[in-house]
Amino acid sequence: MSNYRRANTKGGTYFFTVVTYRRQKILCDDAIRLALREGIQRVKEKHPFTIDAWVLLPDHLHCIWTLPSDDADFGLRWAMIKRYVTKQCGSLRRDDWMTASKQKRKESTLWQRRFWEHQIRDECDYNRHMDYLHFNPVKHGLSSSVKDWIGGRYYTGEGVKKNKTVAQFWFEQSAKQGNKSAMCALRRYLQ
Repeated sequence: MSNYRRANTKGGTYFFTVVTYRRQKILCDDAIRLALREGIQRVKEKHPFTIDAWVLLPDHLHCIWTLPSDDADFGLRWAMIKRYVTKQCGSLRRDDWMTASKQKRKESTLWQRRFWEHQIRDECDYNRHMDYLHFNPVKHGLSSSVKDWIGGRYYTGEGVKKNKTVAQFWFEQSAKQGNKSAMCALRRYLQ
């Protein structure tokens, strides 16, 4: 078995990529979105964390979390979220995709086994990953611009106002923080 090294900085900020098994395009389905939202809420009640940003695409998601100052266990949180979604959406299980390895580990056919994580090192790194997250639907050809990614599938912190798109909010916050590269890139996509 592989020996994966994970970051373990208490109170750290992390960028994650979580992918569906065999890149199934199911994450934007209403049932999955609801289960994911509920799963996150339940996990946050027992194991708090802050969601700095989130984008949900059909076969994967990206997000940035900040953990409490006394905790570094993002793996537990992801395991609990994935387990909750899997149980709520059991009808999506594909028996024909179950392998001996998946059965042994009691895994489903909803998620890839692991996830990718990157510990954010500084403000520049944070801004790069925030840019990546926001432009990901454009990169994958799902939208022609950031502002056109429909359905409110972006989440940026607690400050997004209902009368603004997330892209507008992000642009304003970038302007306040002096993040000129993000502002220029986002201005291009908002036009």
